[in-house]
Amino acid sequence: MTRAVLLALLVVARPSTAQGTRELVVNPGGALPTVGMALAQARDGDRIVVRQGVYREPTIVVRHRVTISGDSGAVLDGEGTHAIMVVEANDVTIRGLTFRNTGMSQVEDRAALLVRAARGCRVERNTVRDGFFGIYLQRVTQCVVADNDLLGNAGRQTLGGNGIHVWQSDSVTVTGNVVRGHRDGIYFEFVTMGHVRDNTSASNQRYGLHFMFSDDCVYASNVFRENESGVAVMYTRRVRMEGNRFERNWGAAAYGLLLKDITDSEIRGNSFAENTVGLYLEGANRNLVTGNTFASNGWGLRILANSEANQVTDNTFTGNSFDVGTNSRQNFSTFSGNYWDRYRGYDLDRDGFGDVPHAPVRLFALVVEQTPPALILLRSPVVDLLDFAERVMPMLTPQTLLDARPRMRFPDRTQRGLTGSAESRVTRHESRRP
Repeated sequence: MTRAVLLALLVVARPSTAQGTRELVVNPGGALPTVGMALAQARDGDRIVVRQGVYREPTIVVRHRVTISGDSGAVLDGEGTHAIMVVEANDVTIRGLTFRNTGMSQVEDRAALLVRAARGCRVERNTVRDGFFGIYLQRVTQCVVADNDLLGNAGRQTLGGNGIHVWQSDSVTVTGNVVRGHRDGIYFEFVTMGHVRDNTSASNQRYGLHFMFSDDCVYASNVFRENESGVAVMYTRRVRMEGNRFERNWGAAAYGLLLKDITDSEIRGNSFAENTVGLYLEGANRNLVTGNTFASNGWGLRILANSEANQVTDNTFTGNSFDVGTNSRQNFSTFSGNYWDRYRGYDLDRDGFGDVPHAPVRLFALVVEQTPPALILLRSPVVDLLDFAERVMPMLTPQTLLDARPRMRFPDRTQRGLTGSAESRVTRHESRRP
């Protein structure tokens, strides 16, 4: 064996500081020119370093407990024809790589990175461009997806996959990611004990966040902005959504947050601003809606008659075309202690709460519920006359939907919505947006 070959082997597979592990170096001009070749030599515990370059190779399958780290400019290219990487081992870390160009598929859930039937994996600080599905977790446990940047190329919902897709998994953490241009930014289905924190999901073709049949999950301090249909939470129990921002989700079927068949959950301290509908409740029962801000929405809150035993308390409603909308004259939830900028009552005992109840459903809101084209009259003086007549002699608006203790003063901003560190985390996301 020549001296040159010996030196090359020492560079490619040199021992690391940890006993029994090695560092394998992938370099376009080196002894290991592809990631696949490095994995063929890898053992559990090895570290694979991918140097700068564009790597075009068949789908890479990871079957050993390794760490794969990419230098700046390390790009794995799917050439528009195939999935790029599949992880099938426990405790794998994928870090610092750029995945691009999987191409679209109507017959498979093709992903830039798929983690399948694994435990304890980490996917962090990667970049995904033009992936059909971006990062796909399937039947995993205790995995973390952190600080990745994903930009899809979904021109239509039918032509794109989801950015971060988690299916039938447990104890998954999705944190610090920026997801844009996919069908759904973040998608959970049949997931338990999931945590979604500090992400920005914007300009996606359907939902910024979409999850179904996923119990005992927490969604906190995320920004969901300008998604085609907003955010949807369906068929789920014991969910906590706290300190999120739902902004500028406009469209005929767009919601800041849609809750459908949700029970025993908390919607606390969120900000709903400039959405067609801020918060929509359908078949939602025994939920707590508290400390939220509803500002400059079409409808601040829409609650259907099949939603029962919800507590709507200590929220702020300002500048909405309609603060509350409903499809019935009956109400089976409780409204109390909210601030309404349209309240015209008085506080003789000076306890900070109005002495007469507030009816937040406008008569014109009921008209629009029955005849949507009537919305064109929203700025007409006739609408003001209808509202005035209903306040003087209420007959049609739901008399069971009243706030018995409306707040007299606008609450302190620091007591609701995003506070403290949550506000700073959102600011950090804003700075990452291109």
